[in-house]
Order: sequence, then structure tokens, then C-alpha cells
Amino acid sequence: MIFAIEVVIGGFLVGVMYSLVALGFALIYKSSGVFNFAQGDMTLLAALALVGFLTFLPLWLALLAVLGIMVALAIAIEAVVLRPLVARPPLALFMATIGLGFLLQGMGQGIWGTDPKGLNIGISDTPFDVRGLVISQFDLAGAALSGGLVLALVWFFQKSRTGRALRAVSDDHEAALSVGIPLRKAWAITWAIAGVVALVAGIMWGTRLGVQFSLSLIALKALPVLILGGIDSIPGAIIAGLIVGASENLAEVFIGPYIGGGIQTFFPYLLALLVLWFKPYGMFGREIIERV
Repeated sequence: MIFAIEVVIGGFLVGVMYSLVALGFALIYKSSGVFNFAQGDMTLLAALALVGFLTFLPLWLALLAVLGIMVALAIAIEAVVLRPLVARPPLALFMATIGLGFLLQGMGQGIWGTDPKGLNIGISDTPFDVRGLVISQFDLAGAALSGGLVLALVWFFQKSRTGRALRAVSDDHEAALSVGIPLRKAWAITWAIAGVVALVAGIMWGTRLGVQFSLSLIALKALPVLILGGIDSIPGAIIAGLIVGASENLAEVFIGPYIGGGIQTFFPYLLALLVLWFKPYGMFGREIIERV
């Protein structure tokens, strides 16, 4: 029983970091209707930039420098790449983010190299014992940082004036414009927040897995989270991240040995398919009804 609790707790801690990646997708989709396939590459770029700056800057200054780069990059993406495609078919916007992902990936590896790199931000990965439960210090710290950012974003969107304006934009673009909410400014703010999310995700996952090409694929692990929670639901991204983290750990530990292991990589997708069978818009997604 203690071992099972350890597995669930470890899954929850990793799930919070999944939620953070999924949140980057959900924020942009809610405000602009764009599925940003480049979110994983933004995460990789942030991690590569941090490793590069740490070679000659202290950690706090390197973080500030990368934060400025990611916010400026996100605003530039919105202005240069996506704004000219307003009112275009959704497929055009989706393909634009795919091309953008390859551009960011090549740009980051062209500047800082393609060799795998380690990222150390001073958090120990030594497990510690809590009444018989062995918990990773890094997973706990990563979950605390990611969870803090997630809660801050939830407060921002629910309570602040700017957050409420962004929610209005997500509900109805034309109605938001009619009451004086500047649509382009709202999109720029949303993409800037997505850049901050990419930075924190890059720090956590880059430290955990190493900074390498596969880090950009972490976005694929967020897809089952989005499917489970609903692509346009921020609370759904949080809860579904916890479910995916815990379920994949439990499946790997208790089912994996009977089928040769490796179930952790595809079990979240099986779970997402099962949910889609009963809830096509996810557990918290908004059902779309179109009259023709």
C-alpha cells in the first residue's frame, strides 16, 4: 500500500508539470482559436537559451535574460506570423505553427548546438523519507513551482481585469471588440504568457530529462491532457494533468511487467481514447453546437 501511494504521489508531482505544458496550449487556443503546435519547440528554445546564458551569467540574471527573450519572441510570433492570418481557415493557422516549430527548433540548435546538455538549477534530486514514503526532492520542487504558476494564472484569468478581458475575447471576438477590448493587445498578452509558461516548463523538463531534441516532444505528452480535460478548459488542463501523471505511473508499475514494460509511453493515449468515447469534448470542454 505504501508503495502504491508513492507511485500515485510521484505521478501527481509529474502531472503538475504536464498540466503546465498543457496550459500553454489551452491559453492560446482559448484566446485566439489557434492550436500552437510550436509550444514544445518554445520549451526547447527556452531551455537551450538558459543553458547558453548560464555559461557566463549567474542563474538569476540568466533567468531574467531568457524571460525577456521568450516574452519578446512570443509577442513577435503573434505580430509577424499569426496576425496576418486572422480570418484565415484554422488549418492555415495550424500549419503556420508547425512551420514555426521547425524554425524555432533550428534557430535554437543553430545558436547553441545540437549536443545533449545538462541543466542544473541547484535543486537536488535526492529522495527523502516522509513517514515511510520516498519522494523525489526535484519532483516536489518542480510540482511546487509549476503549481504556483498554474494557480497564479488561474487567479489572473478569474480575478484580474485583464484576465476577464482575455476571457471575453475567448468567448466572442466580435462582442469583445464591440465593448472596446483591443483584440490584438489581448492576443499579444496571451502569447507572452505562453512564453513564460514555456520558460518554466523548459527549466523543469530540461533539468529532469536533459536539454536535447526530444525535449520538444514533451508537448506530445500534453495532448492526452488536453483531450481529457478539454482543449479550451484551464481547470480541465490542471485536473487532467494529475490524472495522466498518476495513471501512467500506476499502469507502468502494476500492468507493465505483464506485457514487457513501456506502457507508460502510450497508456495516456489509451485513456484519452476511452474518454473521447463518452465525452467527445473532454471532461470539462465546452460542447460546440452549430446550427445549419
